[in-house]
Amino acid sequence: MQITSQMVKELRDKTNAGMMDCKKALTDTGGDMEKAVDLLRQKGLAVARKRADRATSEGVIETYIHAGGKLGVMVEVGCETDFVAKSPAFVEFARNVAMHIAASNPVSIRREDVSPELIERERNIYKQQAIDSGKPENIAEKMVGGKMDKFFAENCLLEQKFVKNPDLSMQDLLNELIAKMGENIGIKRFARFQVGA
Repeated sequence: MQITSQMVKELRDKTNAGMMDCKKALTDTGGDMEKAVDLLRQKGLAVARKRADRATSEGVIETYIHAGGKLGVMVEVGCETDFVAKSPAFVEFARNVAMHIAASNPVSIRREDVSPELIERERNIYKQQAIDSGKPENIAEKMVGGKMDKFFAENCLLEQKFVKNPDLSMQDLLNELIAKMGENIGIKRFARFQVGA
């Protein structure tokens, strides 16, 4: 199949990957757009895994104040070099993370960071709901597992769907940036402030 510049542009718009990476992905998948997107995501994930153990001692602290000044977020995003920390793509990513946190109010960055007390409370609520609906104990336990996965997906920053593009999780967005920049990048911490909350 002939790979046109329009196809390459469309894939680039969807994934933010480089032009040559997009062309290669389309060539490798015979022009199948969805398979090319998956291939680029897998490549980004592989790059992210390779770089995961490298220190992130540079970065930025980005803020987002929602209109009216009643809601604000501070987020620290780390990278390996000052060069990357000053790049427009990195700064834009940090801004997007801060804005996303303001909109979605996550409880932690990753599921491993959720407090054991909150996990226990949620598990007990889901188990009681299942038992109250007449489910036997063993079925209730299985239901709790599924509900906890959904809880983590909705409340852990890296598992949440990006508010500007629900086709991508925040982890997907991070992996794309890592692949593009060629450095380990991580969201280190955040604080969300809301008047009256």
